[in-house]
Amino acid sequence: MTADHTRAPVLEALVDYRREGRLSFTPPGHKQARGADPAVREVLGDAVFYGDVLATGGLDDRLTRGRVLQRAQELMADAVHADHTFFSTCGSSLSVKAAMLAVAGPHEKLLIGRDAHKSVVSGLILSGIEPAWVEPRWDAERHLAHPPSAEEFEKAFEAHPDAKGALVTSPTPYGASADLRAVAEVCHRRSAPLIVDEAWGAHLPFHPDLPSWAMDAGADICVTSIHKMGSGLEQGSVFHLRGDLVPPKLLGMRADLLGTTSPSALIFAGLDGWRRQMALRGRELMGGALELAAEVRAAVEEIDGMHVNDRDDFRGPGRAHGFDPLPVVIDLEGLGISGFQAADWLREHRSVIAHITDHRRIGAQITHGDDRETAGELLAALKDLAHAAPGLDSAPRVEVPSPSELRMPQAGLVRDAFFGPTQDVPLDRAAGRVAAEMITPYPPGIPAVLPGERLTEPVLRYLRSGLEAGMYLPDPSDPDLETIRVVAENGG
Repeated sequence: MTADHTRAPVLEALVDYRREGRLSFTPPGHKQARGADPAVREVLGDAVFYGDVLATGGLDDRLTRGRVLQRAQELMADAVHADHTFFSTCGSSLSVKAAMLAVAGPHEKLLIGRDAHKSVVSGLILSGIEPAWVEPRWDAERHLAHPPSAEEFEKAFEAHPDAKGALVTSPTPYGASADLRAVAEVCHRRSAPLIVDEAWGAHLPFHPDLPSWAMDAGADICVTSIHKMGSGLEQGSVFHLRGDLVPPKLLGMRADLLGTTSPSALIFAGLDGWRRQMALRGRELMGGALELAAEVRAAVEEIDGMHVNDRDDFRGPGRAHGFDPLPVVIDLEGLGISGFQAADWLREHRSVIAHITDHRRIGAQITHGDDRETAGELLAALKDLAHAAPGLDSAPRVEVPSPSELRMPQAGLVRDAFFGPTQDVPLDRAAGRVAAEMITPYPPGIPAVLPGERLTEPVLRYLRSGLEAGMYLPDPSDPDLETIRVVAENGG
């Protein structure tokens, strides 16, 4: 039967709930806004509370006989060429953990690109899966990591023939993507499934000029954050399944193990509405976003001191396979300021919020929600930043290690180091010790330090100098990095 993408089962169920005047004596306790604080209602509006109903017993009946959520997931799967789709209201941080647990278990190996998000590392800590790290493609000139190549995954499988599968992040927050088809072929020759953390790729299926989409490239499980590049609410994520290497019931069980028993109907509605929007108008909307991004890129390139990282910067031998132009990543080295300084100045002086911020770049992602008015405001703010830059303090130097120095040896399992006996040591005495915590520059959220890695001076200098320059480190036990948590040794 042909899928009817004009339908939106979750949204339709919310309309029915209101039209039929159902009176609930169940959670949520605000009772359709009646019990909510008036000040909160004034800020959020009552529509938020009207849409906040139970999924079971609210959107659907007690036994889910209306199949509201199931029908919405089936339509999403059809829209992106998947066999099965699962909705998550806990973000892709949950979705990727469910995917990992469906492929490998405690003390089993999983090949993972070392440029993985911190949510993947959290999955390793919770599951006891043993990572076999696969090296990204490092751009030493730009200090960027691109997804690992198929050849690197081939070598990793040869070194770890007992690995249960592989996980690759594509696209990166900077817009670089992997050769997913080639990586999938490497995995499938061994009947091993490929997980793609495609959190930044919700838009990819809907326009031919965007990089290849994981399901069409042969991946087995794909995790996508609809809230990042799509129209979903924050925490709205989906994970898709294709092929027969991972049983859908097993993936569902793993997700149920981690997911909330009180999912948000509001987030479900955002996922459902995004799918309908893209199925009906995706090519048109994504085409408009691509045209606008091209105009913004060209205009930024005309601003003295700014350079937009483009296809020629990211693609080529030893670099990325594909390129998504919607994350407009701007190199500020010519202005002599850091991305941290630029982001702070834009927010304070022009009320413009940048996404990616690092020691030399800012990112401004363009989506189908932008237009020439918002693009014009961005460009005006960037021009003002360029004029203001000479009056700003010189950018504090961040001591970025070389690719060989950035990678530290894994001295023990991630889980064992995290949960075992620990102690806090001063930063200047931490080199040579085994880390017992994650330390993650954010965004983009790729850990510089993992539990179980043996700390080295170059990485410690990088983190200290980065913190002093304005880097955000949300996860170390000591946010000032005066001390670092390490695995305890006899005698302290």
